[in-house]
Amino acid sequence: LERETSATVVQDAETGVIRKNKQRSAWNLLLRIFMQAFTMTFLAEWGDRSQLTTIILSARENVYGVIIGGVIGHAICTGLAVIGGRMIAQKISVRTVTLIGGVVFLIFAVSALFFSPEEEPVKVSP
Repeated sequence: LERETSATVVQDAETGVIRKNKQRSAWNLLLRIFMQAFTMTFLAEWGDRSQLTTIILSARENVYGVIIGGVIGHAICTGLAVIGGRMIAQKISVRTVTLIGGVVFLIFAVSALFFSPEEEPVKVSP
C-alpha cells in the first residue's frame, strides 16, 4: 500500500528538539485499528455470559462444532454491530449516541436500586 505521509523534519517550539515524523503506511493504520478492535472485544467478552455458555456447551458437545459455531456466530453479531454503528453514525453524532447510552445506563442503575431481583414479575392476566 502507498505511504500516507512522507517523512518530515519538525522542530518542537518548547524544547527545541528536532525530530523526524515517522512514515505511516496504510498497513500501520490498519494494524492499529485491528489491535484496538481485538483488544476491546477480547477484554469485553472475557468472562461474559456468552463465553460461559460456550464453555458449558463445549463440555457437552463436539468441540470443533462449538468452535466453528461460536466463531461464525460472533463474527456475524460483530459485523452487524459494525454496520449498524456506521449507519447510526451517519444519522446522528457520536456525542448524541454517547449521551443516549449514558442515560440508558443511568436508568438501569436507578432501576436496580428500586427493584429487587427476588421480586416476582407482575403477571398480566389475559
